[in-house]
Amino acid sequence: MRAPRTPRTLLAIPVCLALLTLVRTGLPEHSPVAARTAAGRSVRTVLTRLVTRGGAPAAALLADDASGSRFMSTGTGMARSDHFRAGSVTKSFIATVVLQLAAEHRLSLSDSVEDHLPGLVHGAGNDGRRITLRALLQHTSGLYDFTRTTGGAVPVTAPQALRIALTHPSTGRGRYAYSNTDYVVLGMIVEQVTGHSYATEAERRIITPLRLTGTSFPGGRTSLPSPHGRAYAADGSDVTELDPRVAGAAGELVSTLADLNRFYAALLGGRLLPSHWLREMLDTRAAHGAYGMGLFPVKLPCGTTVWGHNGRISGSYVRSAATVDGRHVLTFRVNTGGVTDPALEPALLAAEFCPRTP
Repeated sequence: MRAPRTPRTLLAIPVCLALLTLVRTGLPEHSPVAARTAAGRSVRTVLTRLVTRGGAPAAALLADDASGSRFMSTGTGMARSDHFRAGSVTKSFIATVVLQLAAEHRLSLSDSVEDHLPGLVHGAGNDGRRITLRALLQHTSGLYDFTRTTGGAVPVTAPQALRIALTHPSTGRGRYAYSNTDYVVLGMIVEQVTGHSYATEAERRIITPLRLTGTSFPGGRTSLPSPHGRAYAADGSDVTELDPRVAGAAGELVSTLADLNRFYAALLGGRLLPSHWLREMLDTRAAHGAYGMGLFPVKLPCGTTVWGHNGRISGSYVRSAATVDGRHVLTFRVNTGGVTDPALEPALLAAEFCPRTP
């Protein structure tokens, strides 16, 4: 004899009671969802402070991890799909191209600048015979930063930028000193080795394979692709129109939040460089922990170290950071040249990457 059937209404009673309990008590205190919700609130709070305390007209971020993508914005005029100027984030792309060429044995990091650009780097104590490609990548070349003279506001060709730098004495070969000139020279070397511009090589090797459809090297084009918002100088003037030759291979890139996240996830995830060369990129010993090759680390209060780069150019400040495996990545931006409160950037990174219990 079969057991009598239990009416569906009786089966529904315990389910309803369980749901009512969840409604009354909320998520378990230490559940991953609750922790992520609390972290999201913390991230949004810091993002808002970029506007209320950091002097930015608007701010936005996109985070990607195993749980998916999260976009947030504050202020007005920023959309997830906007194109913007990425400034020195360009250096991560240029360094990747150079390391790919090294992996292909088309150049060596121990090559001197003189080997590729004979007679070009000399004067005021600077000597291209004693500057290696590794030193350029790590900012230990001693070459003066040409933007300290131009203010990042004067369009120049690569040879002009180098000539400006060579009117100044070396800042100390072998000592870490961030210099945009280093990456302008690397751009010239990429062209000498490949016969193509650094932009063409980056497009072929990175942008096209990763389908970074919002990323480009604009050359001398002063307008941004659509869609885009407005960009403002510190005095509030509109600087959306800008000649990217103010930065060249050191900061020309235009991109989107999603594209930068995809790039750093692929780079740190091992999709763009063989493991040996990725380890070289992350080696910060020459810069005493401050810089690798087109990437730099930040150790957060919780012990997590994130890797990435920032970018500052007139009307735009961008910061990308990712875990060393590339599985968790964040890019945030503001539509002015910087954030006036320096504590906000590390606070935002900590809010995103440090596990948090509500």
